[in-house]
Amino acid sequence: MDSEYNDEVAAVTFAYDDDSVVVIVGSGAGGGTLANELSQKGIDVVVIEAGPRFSENDIENNEWTMYDKLTWADKRVTTGSSPIAKNFGEAPTWVCKGVGGSTLHWAGMCPRFQEYEFKTLSTYGAVPGANLVDWPLSLEEISPFYDKAEEKMGVSGTHGIPRLPENNNYKVMAAGARRVGYSQIDTNNLAINTEPRDGRNACDQISFCYQGCRSGAKWSTMNSEIPKAEATGHCEVRPNCMALQIEQGSDGRVSGVLYADENGNRQLQKARIVCVAGNSIETPRLLLNSESSLSPDGLANSSGQVGKNYMRHMFGFVYAEFEQPVNYHRGAIVAGVIRDEARNDPTRGFVGGYYSAISALGLPFYAAFLDPKGWGKAYTGWVEAFDHIANIILLGEDMPLETNRVTLHTTEKDHHGLPLPSLHLDDHPNEFAMKNYSYKRSRDLYNAVGAKRVFEGPALPASHNMGTCRMAGDQSLGVVNRWGQSHDVNNLFISDGSQFTSSMAGNPTLTIVALAIRQAEYLAEQMRTNDL
Repeated sequence: MDSEYNDEVAAVTFAYDDDSVVVIVGSGAGGGTLANELSQKGIDVVVIEAGPRFSENDIENNEWTMYDKLTWADKRVTTGSSPIAKNFGEAPTWVCKGVGGSTLHWAGMCPRFQEYEFKTLSTYGAVPGANLVDWPLSLEEISPFYDKAEEKMGVSGTHGIPRLPENNNYKVMAAGARRVGYSQIDTNNLAINTEPRDGRNACDQISFCYQGCRSGAKWSTMNSEIPKAEATGHCEVRPNCMALQIEQGSDGRVSGVLYADENGNRQLQKARIVCVAGNSIETPRLLLNSESSLSPDGLANSSGQVGKNYMRHMFGFVYAEFEQPVNYHRGAIVAGVIRDEARNDPTRGFVGGYYSAISALGLPFYAAFLDPKGWGKAYTGWVEAFDHIANIILLGEDMPLETNRVTLHTTEKDHHGLPLPSLHLDDHPNEFAMKNYSYKRSRDLYNAVGAKRVFEGPALPASHNMGTCRMAGDQSLGVVNRWGQSHDVNNLFISDGSQFTSSMAGNPTLTIVALAIRQAEYLAEQMRTNDL
């Protein structure tokens, strides 16, 4: 790629040739948190963000308006046998493009990962077709950072923070769960304020969580980490700037990030350290686009693992219609979870576990996601029953496959001249077994409380994207070490969910934040001692 950059530069806080700064690509859960943690320690940071800047005044309680406003809609190319590849080939993921990243639209669910989920190869043994390795860290090591993340985010049900109230959707699910023998049921651990906290309001129970939180109750890096970082004077955020390439010096260290600014001009920001937090598609895409004579297969890719082992979650919706109105869309949308199945019990016919949670959608999204290819009397009957519907979302561990991977398209390019990312996606038999089991258990649950009928929804674009630059103790098996630090280039870090070694059963955001806090402490110490 041509690395020429524009001589006519816009005003910036930190000079383009300032090679003392830490450059962070991406401002979501990982990048935004890392920016604040480093800034609070007096370290100068430049955040390069591909999307625009939003405020709470930009948030509207309108599903499609906010989908169009927030979603990363740049084209992808998807191959493989997965229904996601077949139904959503140009948009296989649902992530955000803006300051705050996907913390803009996330639902706030914050489970901790369990000890066995850090040791999947040791626990499961060799699973045919899966490329399992153990994480190079344990639950014990990350637990103090979980504590810090939960305090920072205000996670309900932790550290004395009250839980959110029960809504109708929760009450239906909980009643059915108890009747089929479940006992670990509550209104979830959510990064949504139940009372005013940390400058954010309490939840207004208006239920538009996926559209951004207009009341400001939900934690995001947009309303928390980024403003706090900027207030230190040590952080500059550059929105509408697309990272194109990470430059590598003759000494093998990375030296800066080439990006296209909001006017389309190319700028080169020098750096002491580069941290990439573009998530599991854009992060490997950037590394692969940064190939050079020193890194002919892509930056940090001596293992050949960059882009490989893409994971999302076993994912499904189950809807049930009842005789009386439920109005399941009212209240915080995921304020309810069943934890009993989030364990490893191979007697169920699969390894790993899953969570069942409520997940309400407004009528526009409900109609669109119920059955993307559906129409006719059966489909419209479910749409007409909207106010009588209850719903469960299923989230379970996905196996890492080497063939599930991000590569660069050989011919198609975006408007910056970058090859489009191409995602290959097949489903592992473990996912089929887990989904069949979880759908049956959900059907039993709803039938136990008198459901008129139950509908099992299809796979949808992934909101939880993990892997592609994974941690591994063995340099040949992964891209980064236990600190998210490249095995190949010591001043290059991965700071997002792409460093995940396994997908676990639960939502990834809390763990991304905990890892970013931990990484910031390591970076600051390494900089203090001039090891970086």
